[in-house]
Amino acid sequence: MTTRIAILLPCYNESAAIAQTVAGFRAALPDATIYVYDNNSSDDTVAVARAAGAIVRTERMQGKGNVVRRMFADVDADIYVMADGDATYDATVAPALVQRLLDEQLDMVVGSRVTEVTAAYRRGHVLGNKAMTGLLAQLFGRSFTDIFSGYRVFSRRFVKSFPVLSSGFEIETEISVHALELKMPVGEIETPYFARPEGSVSKLSTYRDGFRIARTIVTLYRIERPLLFFGVIAGLLFAAALAFGIPLVITYMHTHLVPRLPTAVMATGLTILAALNVFTGLILDTVVRGRREVRRLAYLAHRAPGGDDRRIDQGAMAGGA
Repeated sequence: MTTRIAILLPCYNESAAIAQTVAGFRAALPDATIYVYDNNSSDDTVAVARAAGAIVRTERMQGKGNVVRRMFADVDADIYVMADGDATYDATVAPALVQRLLDEQLDMVVGSRVTEVTAAYRRGHVLGNKAMTGLLAQLFGRSFTDIFSGYRVFSRRFVKSFPVLSSGFEIETEISVHALELKMPVGEIETPYFARPEGSVSKLSTYRDGFRIARTIVTLYRIERPLLFFGVIAGLLFAAALAFGIPLVITYMHTHLVPRLPTAVMATGLTILAALNVFTGLILDTVVRGRREVRRLAYLAHRAPGGDDRRIDQGAMAGGA
């Protein structure tokens, strides 16, 4: 049974690069269906992509996360190859990414970016990537070497069990967390990363997008690890309560008086708030466990990629040989 491969290319004002991108993936995976999802481009992206032979669709809600949500919901395939439409990813690596996913029955293979071109991968983004990757490893126990890569191959069961909540460029972080949280089998392959073609302009903002990604990690941490998240808050509140309360206790032991009543009330209030945070974490931890079980069941409702009954057609790989 031939594996159906869909190539998903989210685009916003990429008329200078989309034809090259489509042609590259067409040569690498000749039998794959290429979808270009335009996100309110003001240039000729739609016309150029259609002329290049891609199936062009539109998502009006601005933001890459909104586009990915639409792509994952609408496109039906067995294997999904997602890349950007700016010709920065090496399409010739796509067959190797797909074959790795099938051979090892993985749910996601990440194209980890490797480049020596500063213009392709700015130092600020490199440092931010390393910082966020380390933080993710601390929060969830494992991570990827490049959590912000937009070049990924997914199984059907990943795509159809992934509830996309992000709206912008933080979508890659959410994808990584989804895989880590459900303990999915995943892999990485190093891939060249190129500078944009002349006339193509990056839509990334180092500080704005970095802040949004950091906020996403904290939010996901609160949602996925509520006991530890609220436990930390409880610990800080209780430490403050001790700082205010211990001098009062010492004074009381010597004089049997409480000379600073407002401070005593504050210490008591902080202790109560700390206890409330602990119980909040315990309750939410139970809720999260139930929600995680539901997500796992939705994930298991789809068959694993690869196996003896579903192999990629070697003819589809000819272009990548």
